[in-house]
Amino acid sequence: MATGSHEVWATGNLYEPYVGRWSRLVAADFLNWLQAASNLEWLDVGCGTGALTEAILDRAYPSYVTGIDPSPGFIDYAAARITDPRVTFGVGEAQSLPVESAHFDAAVAGLVLNFVPEPLPAVCEMARAVRPGGLVAAYVWDYAGTMEFMRYFWDAATALDPAAADLDEGRRFALCAPDPLLDLFTRAGLRNVQLLAIDVAISFHDFDDYWAPFLGGQGPAPAYAMSLGESDRAALRERLRASLPTGADGTIRLRARAWAVRGVTGGGFSDSATDGAVSECRL
Repeated sequence: MATGSHEVWATGNLYEPYVGRWSRLVAADFLNWLQAASNLEWLDVGCGTGALTEAILDRAYPSYVTGIDPSPGFIDYAAARITDPRVTFGVGEAQSLPVESAHFDAAVAGLVLNFVPEPLPAVCEMARAVRPGGLVAAYVWDYAGTMEFMRYFWDAATALDPAAADLDEGRRFALCAPDPLLDLFTRAGLRNVQLLAIDVAISFHDFDDYWAPFLGGQGPAPAYAMSLGESDRAALRERLRASLPTGADGTIRLRARAWAVRGVTGGGFSDSATDGAVSECRL
């Protein structure tokens, strides 16, 4: 994943309470949609803390899973948590995967592609790693729409500090919408390209349960929150407290949507109109 002054992805124990709890819910629905056969070899690109890898083990009954991520901290965290002998983790970039060509049956990427500087080469690399007729699939957050956990944060932040709009994932990641995702997979030469909206919800016990993940400093929103002075951060906290949909018992229930996309590598059966697409990949 790309990093910057407000874009730090390195430590698993900070990522988990921020996005990990959401990612695990989406991963389950994502794999249900893929309906992949058992005993396949999987490649998890940008595996992070291993949320999708773990879901593959639990739901897809793989013969093997290889997880790749550019962050050694994430790889160490995932390897310490997931000790299944069918899994191997390694450090590597999505745009130059350290794997053999046509080796896997399926390559997937969860909440990754929008952070890759050049998503098309990354999807091309995923396709390169998969056998003909194999599966390539990914999902990203609907940052500009129904990712309420972050949407409430950035709406409050930009109301207090208009400059914060430049950090808002909803503005920065145009890829995270149906048409750009479909176009990306089609340009990569994948066939039978399909899209799915995956909706999940989480209830926070109270405001502190919602607010605590933003104090970890990891990811654009937490990094922004922790870059503020104490008084400005307190103002943001109170604006958020007033804006969130809080129940009578103090709980806060928020929704999140992920856009999932899938395609088939050349050489396999497909009935899609994208069969005649010319790949922009240079493999």
